[in-house]
Amino acid sequence: MAEIVMTNLVKTYPGTKNRATDDISLHVDDGEFLVLVGPSGCGKTTLLRMIAGLESPDVGSVHIGGRDVTDLPARQRDLSMVFQSYAIFPHMRVRQNIAFGLTMRKTPKAEIERRVAEAAEMLHLTDYLDRYPAQLSGGQRQRVAVARAIVVDTGVLLMDEPLSNLDALLRMQFRTELKRIVAKLGTTTVYVTHDQAEALSLGDRVAVMRDGRIAQIGPPLDVYDAPADEFVGGFLGAPPMNFLPAHVDRTGDRVELVLGDQRLPAPDTLGGHAGGTVTVGVRAENVEVADGEAPDRVAARVEVVEPTGSAILLTVDLAGRPVKVQTPPTQRVGAGDTVWLAVDPNRMHFYDPATGAALRPAGTAGVPAPRDAG
Repeated sequence: MAEIVMTNLVKTYPGTKNRATDDISLHVDDGEFLVLVGPSGCGKTTLLRMIAGLESPDVGSVHIGGRDVTDLPARQRDLSMVFQSYAIFPHMRVRQNIAFGLTMRKTPKAEIERRVAEAAEMLHLTDYLDRYPAQLSGGQRQRVAVARAIVVDTGVLLMDEPLSNLDALLRMQFRTELKRIVAKLGTTTVYVTHDQAEALSLGDRVAVMRDGRIAQIGPPLDVYDAPADEFVGGFLGAPPMNFLPAHVDRTGDRVELVLGDQRLPAPDTLGGHAGGTVTVGVRAENVEVADGEAPDRVAARVEVVEPTGSAILLTVDLAGRPVKVQTPPTQRVGAGDTVWLAVDPNRMHFYDPATGAALRPAGTAGVPAPRDAG
């Protein structure tokens, strides 16, 4: 078993006032692929380094496989790590780079050769084993770094933004390979990234971090579909979730959102907030450009049209606020046009304007995770 249990981890760097990690408790199951995602400075790399033994917490503990490793050096924690930089030795051939950890452990030569051959085959490096790193592409070098990490067969694999130095196409290709490899190995994996697309596509669970804390944790689609607060909704998604202030009005049995001088139908469950103001969150793909005027639609003026190939992204002005709308590539509108927008009330999210917290979670996954996120 290689489960990871972090309990009340606090880390403050000298010369700073804010905590890099603020009382984080987290449980990573054996064989799970957990992604830590968030903006720069949110504490995700610090948390990873404390698991690795490269940083010591001020308070709290780290257990791996039921063993307290809080005070153990990295080499005694039964883990391997892939860094943002390739960190491979330029004077060694690919074969030697992959075998480095095994060589340091004085593994028998025959066993080294077997494991290197297996890792090279898994990462499509068999034809490059006798090359030097300078003779490889960026993607191939990153494969070497991953091969070196997995060949030692540790219980835990840690990855710190391993794809950030690759171009967009290579990142997408390697992301697919990496998910396949980790699933085949079944190794407990903690992966750090600032790229929300990587987080959503790779992880069994995603932990969104902010200011040293976990803002929300859960399966990727649950977190995407039901953000616990405005920060999570705005961070996950490309484009980010749209946010609009709206007044809640009830007329008889009908609950409506008042946006400027226009109205949209709202779920009946929002009736408890009638007479007050909420922040409405809606994703671009959940806003439909309708055929024409209707009571359940609002008018908006097109500001920018961005063809992306598979879709067209519109930026429209709605009640004085910019709103992103994703439409099919067949949609034909231009800047300055007026369009009518329809939104399914069940695809809306509602947040407290003062705190940003969800008012009506769209399912249980939208409930903010407690600090003990295990």
